[in-house]
Amino acid sequence: MALPPQDERTVPAIVLKDLDQQPLDHALAALQGLIDQHGHVIVVCSQVVAPGVERRLHTIRSLLESDRIALFRPELPPLGLAVLARQLRQLASCDLSPGVLASAGRLLTHYIHSGAVLGSVAKLDRVPVGLKSHAKSWVPGSQFGVIAHPEPQLVRVGPEAVLSGPEFATSMLVAKGQFQSDWIAGTLAPAWNVQGLREAPLPAESAAWWGTPKVIEFCTFLPDLSVLYQLVTSVRQSSCHWCGIDVIGDRCVFCSATPPLNENHHTQNQLTAG
Repeated sequence: MALPPQDERTVPAIVLKDLDQQPLDHALAALQGLIDQHGHVIVVCSQVVAPGVERRLHTIRSLLESDRIALFRPELPPLGLAVLARQLRQLASCDLSPGVLASAGRLLTHYIHSGAVLGSVAKLDRVPVGLKSHAKSWVPGSQFGVIAHPEPQLVRVGPEAVLSGPEFATSMLVAKGQFQSDWIAGTLAPAWNVQGLREAPLPAESAAWWGTPKVIEFCTFLPDLSVLYQLVTSVRQSSCHWCGIDVIGDRCVFCSATPPLNENHHTQNQLTAG
């Protein structure tokens, strides 16, 4: 799902629709056109898309013989993934190199709290669910507050229900489907000292990700571009020893190379000595 721009500098999103259903040559031409136009492409993909989509993306990348396509599939619920994609679109307007921008996705996931209010946890398999909660999910009217990222949490919604949230100022996005609950806006957002709350459409993958159509997703995030930029630029950058692109972290997001073993040992020795 492509969210509306956060600010006037947010780069527009490009949605690759039905990638696994269209002819291969059409998909190849579409990705090649994006590379020709922009130089590098960062594909943000949900964990619950059809398996054929991921296979098609890897096939295209292989056929194009290109190290300029980064495939990123973080373990975030659909709404959190949409928020992360928008943050990368915000940062794309800054003076960041393609490798640093793509690497920033891993960093920014740590500052996203993603969860939902569910009408049932009977089919929830992405967060540990005890037998007691399973039993309660069959009671009519039961609602559950769930955090999937960064740390799994599960409570039954009620006056005493508490979920641990971010320890820094955030905004919150809420995506409602047909399910109804006032708990997020009335209880959770005030408890987390959310600075602003907006609504968005429920992503198409939400029911599959959470195991039920009775879902209201929520996500807290850092909305300010200057804060995002400061976070990313404060991390040490290095050059990939294989393709030469600048990255942050220990794996190149474009060619997937990791630092040589001797480089890892050297870094560890420096840290030990320090």
